[in-house]
Amino acid sequence: MGLIIIRTIIVFLTLLIIMRLMGKRQIGEMQPYEFVITLIIAEIACIPMSDSSIPLSYGITAILTIYFLHQVVCLIDLSIPKAKTLFAGTPSVVINQNGIDATQLKKNNLDVSDLIESMRGAGYFALDDVEYALYESNGKFSALAKAKDSAGEKEENPSLPVLLVCEGKFNDKNLRLIGKEKGYFLEKLRGQGFNELKKVLVMTVDGAGKVYAQESGQSYRVFSLGWQERLW
Repeated sequence: MGLIIIRTIIVFLTLLIIMRLMGKRQIGEMQPYEFVITLIIAEIACIPMSDSSIPLSYGITAILTIYFLHQVVCLIDLSIPKAKTLFAGTPSVVINQNGIDATQLKKNNLDVSDLIESMRGAGYFALDDVEYALYESNGKFSALAKAKDSAGEKEENPSLPVLLVCEGKFNDKNLRLIGKEKGYFLEKLRGQGFNELKKVLVMTVDGAGKVYAQESGQSYRVFSLGWQERLW
């Protein structure tokens, strides 16, 4: 038992030193290759701690080798711009001035509901609140808010937009929440030139009846349903 404790302390101190040497980014927002390295180090560290039949030097040597490879990759990353793209990838702009870029979402294995969730996490609750939005190469979500109007005023008592259509399909749960039938919204969409539901990438509506709608590959549109009173 005492031997296991001593081995664990040695491995812990070794890992602590290595992680400090790798820099602050390693313990913050990691690039893909850094995440892989961290997983490998964690796995290697467990073996000599739990199995006393394996020489401790084997585990420490493996950890130091991984650290050396990390430093080599970081050096290449800083020295060769194209290598940075290869190792870490590039940011993906998922919202631009035309609206949502469905192609970039698909490349990142995301859909509109994932994007909306990321926006809420960043403090944006409507798709037209932002001018641009992107996922950084480390997976972090970033957004540029739209400029305020000339008066610098925001809408009083704003309501939370709900997702009604995602990639050509109605969200039945949110339809029940609103209390209106599919036919009502299909008619409103046709009135705005959205003739085929299957082509509608996204449609959201808030309690005042403001709609954000976009067809795949087209610019988004914002229009009002003309509700006389706020529903929520």
